[in-house]
Amino acid sequence: MKKHDYSLRILPYIPFFYVIWSDDLLSASETNVVRKAIENDDTLTKEDVKLLSGWLQRDNPPADSELKGWKHLVHNSEVKLIESDTYPLSSLSQRMASYYQSDDTFNEQLKQIEINLGIQPNHYNHLFDVEVEHETTSDHYNAKELDLILKGKHAALIDRFRTDLDDPLFTWDIHRNKEAFREIVLKQVRFLAERGYGALAYPEAYGGTADMEGYAYMFENMMYVDGSLTIKFGVQFGLFGGSIQKLGTEKHHDTYLKETGEANLLGCFAMTETGHGSNVRGVKTTATYDAESDQIIIHTPGANDNKEYIGNALHSKMASVFAQLIVDGKNQGVHAILVPLRNEQHELMPGVKIEDNGYKLGLNGVDNGKIWFNQVAVPRANLLNKYGDIRDDGSYHSAIKNPNKRFFTMLGTLVGGRICVARAGLGGAKMALAVAIKHALKRRQFNDSIKIQEDLLMDYPTHQLRLTPLVANAYVYHVTLDKMMEDYCDESQPDKRVIETQVAGLKSIITWYANDTIQECREACGGKGYLIENRIADLKGDVDIFTTFEGDNTVLLLLAAKGVLSDFKAEFNSAGFSAVLKLLGSQLSDKLATINPLYANKVDSEHLYNQKFHKHAFDYRTRRLTYTLAMRIRSYIKKGMPSYQAFMKVQTHLIALGKAYAAELAYTTYCDYVEAMPDGKNKTLFEKLGALHALYEIRKDAEWFLEQGYIGGTKSKAIRQRVERLCTELRPHLGVLVDGWGIPDHCLSAPIAN
Repeated sequence: MKKHDYSLRILPYIPFFYVIWSDDLLSASETNVVRKAIENDDTLTKEDVKLLSGWLQRDNPPADSELKGWKHLVHNSEVKLIESDTYPLSSLSQRMASYYQSDDTFNEQLKQIEINLGIQPNHYNHLFDVEVEHETTSDHYNAKELDLILKGKHAALIDRFRTDLDDPLFTWDIHRNKEAFREIVLKQVRFLAERGYGALAYPEAYGGTADMEGYAYMFENMMYVDGSLTIKFGVQFGLFGGSIQKLGTEKHHDTYLKETGEANLLGCFAMTETGHGSNVRGVKTTATYDAESDQIIIHTPGANDNKEYIGNALHSKMASVFAQLIVDGKNQGVHAILVPLRNEQHELMPGVKIEDNGYKLGLNGVDNGKIWFNQVAVPRANLLNKYGDIRDDGSYHSAIKNPNKRFFTMLGTLVGGRICVARAGLGGAKMALAVAIKHALKRRQFNDSIKIQEDLLMDYPTHQLRLTPLVANAYVYHVTLDKMMEDYCDESQPDKRVIETQVAGLKSIITWYANDTIQECREACGGKGYLIENRIADLKGDVDIFTTFEGDNTVLLLLAAKGVLSDFKAEFNSAGFSAVLKLLGSQLSDKLATINPLYANKVDSEHLYNQKFHKHAFDYRTRRLTYTLAMRIRSYIKKGMPSYQAFMKVQTHLIALGKAYAAELAYTTYCDYVEAMPDGKNKTLFEKLGALHALYEIRKDAEWFLEQGYIGGTKSKAIRQRVERLCTELRPHLGVLVDGWGIPDHCLSAPIAN
């Protein structure tokens, strides 16, 4: 192909048309994008426009010989594809045209095509067979700005905390001996306590600043150091100390809280039992009040009624023990009692038996153990009595008369722990993504020419697709967890039932996301990801359990779904269900109209990238699942089935609703946040991340949306293509996006990340 075969005005369009037809980027709905650009180019003649328009016919594509001619035209110009250019393909096209016609005028219409079609040709060097100036990441965005946005009002605290983590005590290492590992982690916990981080969420009178929101950030950042540190820190100050703070009263605070925050009093949180798992209300450990001695007797009645998986069990001197409180022969339900485990010489107290859980899949720096109690007597004052008390006359009293409401109110005060676990899981996912992406921005593999250096892993579309949506998810979940903790700490909203339902769902989907992400990162790093020195292997073991503790994810999703169904009431009965159903019907039935076929197959980019479409899709799924679930339960109850059995019959439906509810909550929370951001390039970036997150989530559940007729096959395909295209668009900025999480260099110790 010779240069004079085309007019000099058409030359800049040649690389675009070659990319379009080689990669099949041109869908029917996007033909107008290119046609509009051509029509707006006043440098083109009518003949030029006619020729270019002829190349836009999908039913009559250019011949192979013409495609080869276009490729040679670009190759013979000896231009480079420079990835750091703001508009790489437009710049290449302009340089090629300049080679033939010595004209440096930039064609703005080419830029519009590149933007609107989402072309980021960082893997097109093989198409053109030209030299590529590779880049690891662009400088269009500033990682420090992104970090500052994410830290928000907690910036000073987080920066100070990250600086303190630079102490040699926190240098990551491979630990083979669990006893030695546990001692290191204990020293790390004490170190952080000395600097005030343990007491951060406690009132000022007890050494803290009442900053529960800031406290939650510690969990994400501690995961950059080690999972065992994160969990032991949480057990000591969040679970043990939190139970004293949230379930106790002033006498308990004065006696124990300051000592706990300083790690002078080490404690554990003894709730879970071997035989009863997530069924906290069904624990068998008893706490029987003996009026004659004015003591509470703690006892393990059966072989499988011991407390198990209790973190800090081997280092603790005291435990918050959850047991059935029996007063004057009547069971008043589960309450928490402070029980001494060891004396000042660290010897077990009479009647207390503790065993090590031994080696685990991960978190071997945490001293998990089993605890049995054999008629262990403690003073009546050790009852954490905020919601239920034993008076001086030996009678039981609670301001909350309903036992069920009292139980859920008590557990609701501990919801903050679930937010912290989700935050820790997110930190693990961010750490794994940082390692995997930094590796992929350096590691090269394969090409089709011995003359050209191998391609970066991150330049492969498959690699982009497996990691980029996970980065977008991390940004969405970060913002969502910030909002959840802010709402949890809002004292103007004392009823925590709403936030409990929200957190139950979010904790589940985010910790599952964390595990899936870490596994994907491990595979994306190949054999290097399997080496312990590169941190991902440890993250796999440590984060795995996050799906189980602080509430098993499946059980929590059932809780979330029931909250949606019952207006956040904990239980149903057949009499009350009709009223609930009536409420649901009025709210939902009028919003489930048949989807217009035109809407179901609407595929233009403006629609698919629009928040209104994403929100409508998530809202439709939640409402549809809620309504159909209510119908199913009503049908079973009408047939005489007890409500408990009716719920058993629809458990899989409940799980689907729980996931849908949590996904919608996360996205709408993120959208609200982005809407409030000041206009500018960072807001645009966050909007693009939100679009990728939403389309990726819809794509993952495409089966359901297709079954319901909400989307058609054409739209499903378009969503898949848009996800892939957004991944390519974000490719130049991935390095900045992971640096925007602010993981300190001294924590990012994986060799493949450096």
